Amino acid sequence: MAYRDLREFMAELEKRGQLRRIKTPVSRKLEITEIADRVFKAGGPALLFEQVDGSPYPLLIGIFGTLERTSLALGMASLEEGADRIREMTRLPEPGQGLLDKLKALPRLAEVAGFFPKTVRSAPCQEVVESDPDLTSLPVLHCWPGDGGPFITLPLVFTKDPATGTTNVGMYRMQVYDRRTTGMHWHVHKHGAEHFHALAGGKKRLEVAVALGGDPAVTYAATAPLPRGINELIFAGFLRQVSVEVVRCRTVDLEVPAHAEFVLEGYVEWGELRREGPFGDHTGFYSPADDYPVFHLTCLTRRSRPVYPATIVGRPPMEDAWLGKASERFFLPLLQLQLPEVVDMSLPAAGVFHNLAILSIRKRYPGQARKVIHALWGLGQMMFTKTIIVVDEDVDVHDLEEVVWKVTGNIDPRRDLVVADGPLDVLDHSSPTPLYGSKLGIDATRKLPEEGHLRPWPAEIAMRTDVVENVTKRWREYGI
Repeated sequence: MAYRDLREFMAELEKRGQLRRIKTPVSRKLEITEIADRVFKAGGPALLFEQVDGSPYPLLIGIFGTLERTSLALGMASLEEGADRIREMTRLPEPGQGLLDKLKALPRLAEVAGFFPKTVRSAPCQEVVESDPDLTSLPVLHCWPGDGGPFITLPLVFTKDPATGTTNVGMYRMQVYDRRTTGMHWHVHKHGAEHFHALAGGKKRLEVAVALGGDPAVTYAATAPLPRGINELIFAGFLRQVSVEVVRCRTVDLEVPAHAEFVLEGYVEWGELRREGPFGDHTGFYSPADDYPVFHLTCLTRRSRPVYPATIVGRPPMEDAWLGKASERFFLPLLQLQLPEVVDMSLPAAGVFHNLAILSIRKRYPGQARKVIHALWGLGQMMFTKTIIVVDEDVDVHDLEEVVWKVTGNIDPRRDLVVADGPLDVLDHSSPTPLYGSKLGIDATRKLPEEGHLRPWPAEIAMRTDVVENVTKRWREYGI
């Protein structure tokens, strides 16, 4: 099921009892964060705060707050539905197959083409054009006590590559400085930052549009670690099985989702930086203050009665854990295209996406786990993964107790640990220098004689199947 806009999804949540309206006046400074944090960690509903101090607009938070709600937001019964769709889309004919098999792949390619964004002339996001735009009228959250100020936390940031004209949509937090300016926190590895740094060769100004709200599939797509060249809006259309409607901005040469709640139009200029942060980040620690580009607001358009969408990040698990789970499931099929021995993958919430990845493999030859470890460090945003654990295919990578049992029982540290230097996420605070440091790979698979393990590998303890079945059959007789 595709949602036309945020309103349709809110209505669906309310019908299912997964949206709670808070009519009591609340403060956008710290209070909403404390309320939402308690609700998220208890697996509670999304929250609509109808009276936020200093703002005429209601604030919605927690639309991705549980696994069930994240699946629902993307129009799926479960995230595996999306993974299966991606798996089918990427299934190409094997070498040597006949013409008929190759022709069968063509409808799948045509289906992708059917999900290109659809441009419309008028849109709900432009029902009102602010003549005197004021960012401070929005209920922007000051999330944590040590934050440098209020931050827009769920923005869809649209930019164009100055050289190629290719559009990117990313999610980069924005610290509100005053009525017309914010920080633009795009990390050096992100596509938005690439577009900005391309200005060094000529143009001095990069146009930017920021959409707030809209169909939740579009919001998720802005966070997804898509391979280079895959458009986020096409991906959102593929997930929702309906093209995303877009409209041309009023003052910048960019198109944004037509059903957004707010759109901020403006620019950043080459050479203009301003201190941004600190910010209580998804790692559970404060990311330090640093200099980032400045976004200048030139136009604000909105719905006539908009809802401001927000999220909070902090010590996991938080709402972003379920966005990470969606990426884990959706991108496993793409990972398996490159590494077919991979059976499953887990990115635990406590590993904050880039600190821990656990993979199970079908091991056939010596050194295969090491090959997978090094290959992962060479694949897109997996390059940031600080710790990679590889286990055998019979291990449930989502059961951390089982993983810890196998890792601690199966490794000889001198033989099975791989340490390598390479790029790290900007938010990693443990490395001696920013952006660069060491990473750890752990081969926790059963070892082969060719890998230097000449002793017999012990069998795992397990009860005979017939005994298990007999006890199960007679369980009520025992009166336990």
